[in-house]
Amino acid sequence: MKTNDLHIALPASKSLSNRWLVLNHLLGRPFTLRNLSDSDDTALLQTLLAQLRRGSTTDFFCGNAGTVARFMMALLAITPGQWSLDGDDSLRQRPMGPLINALRAMGSNIQCLGEEGFLPVSIIGHIPQHKMVEIDPSESSQYVSALLLIGPLLPQGLTLTLTDRPASRPYIDMTMTVLQRAGIATSVSPNRRVYRVAPIASLPSVSHSSISIERDWSSAAYVYAAAALLPHHRMRMQGLSLSGSSQGDKAAAEIFSHLGVVTREVRSPYRKDIRSITVEGSGTHDNAIEYNFIDNPDLMPPVLVTCAALGVKARLKGVKNLSIKECDRLQVLADELGKMGCRITRTASEMRLFPYSGTQAVKHTDIQVDVHNDHRIAMSFGILTLLFPDIEILNPASVTKSFPAFWEQLELMKQLKD
Repeated sequence: MKTNDLHIALPASKSLSNRWLVLNHLLGRPFTLRNLSDSDDTALLQTLLAQLRRGSTTDFFCGNAGTVARFMMALLAITPGQWSLDGDDSLRQRPMGPLINALRAMGSNIQCLGEEGFLPVSIIGHIPQHKMVEIDPSESSQYVSALLLIGPLLPQGLTLTLTDRPASRPYIDMTMTVLQRAGIATSVSPNRRVYRVAPIASLPSVSHSSISIERDWSSAAYVYAAAALLPHHRMRMQGLSLSGSSQGDKAAAEIFSHLGVVTREVRSPYRKDIRSITVEGSGTHDNAIEYNFIDNPDLMPPVLVTCAALGVKARLKGVKNLSIKECDRLQVLADELGKMGCRITRTASEMRLFPYSGTQAVKHTDIQVDVHNDHRIAMSFGILTLLFPDIEILNPASVTKSFPAFWEQLELMKQLKD
């Protein structure tokens, strides 16, 4: 069916790709993984896993990839051998303590070579015998996912108790969905505090099964932002579904509805499955929004920047963990939006935006945006160039961490203005 929609090519989900890669490695690679993410993070993880299989190195360098480092730490802890794990200066500042302590409680031998709770670490890998462990997931859900993924390899499986409310809970749900789809028995207590993963002995035969990775909802958020800024133009994203997705960032559809974006699911004319998503800005939006991003922190930067462009007052809560990402995203957002005339206030857990009040949403546009090598900051401010072409994004190549084709897709969106 031909349409006049602008077709935007999204990358495959980095989060799903990385989970399937680790689990496939642990299970002896019974799955054929199709449509893997072409992001830097996924390419790095593939390289490290290949090196581990070949035994070509005992030193694993994770760059600035926090998910890769946390998944590799858990994997190396249960892989016999002596290993070292490190990252760049940015990654060395990101906390690893809760995961290190949980692995130690399970019987793993992990030594911090610098500051306690941070990379670099040395690891003596062996299969731990302890089934039950507790972890504080309030800093990162990646700690939980890393442990859940190695659960099938433990002799008695894993019983994991969360001692606090997790950040980004949907990513834990995604990990459980991946385990279940792989045929591994799992369960969650009614209060969602205790997670259980059965040992691999209970795994049915899954040889030659094919897994296709769905498109990335986190990347779709930038298309939503573009739709809000360029109303009455419809954009289509193939391979994306609201009703059938395990990705928590599909919440972008609900959040951006308050900024005037209408979402429609397009079904295949031949099958009942969802084929694509279309988005279109209505040209109207709320004057102020309030949202808690504790489950969807990656959506906060594009939402905040879109609010600034539209002149929408925003109170965004549950953002504490954004200060320990690739950069301190809260500070960088405040600094760069401040250059544009927006007033930002922040506390430990929320940020408020008071856009410039005048004939335009922001006051100054002839500026350089320092993205601090953060892909989500680069893409969020990149969308602003749809309205303000004088904005210059420093280090635009940082987007390859998650969405390598972002700038090419943005150029397609710019054609809508012609």
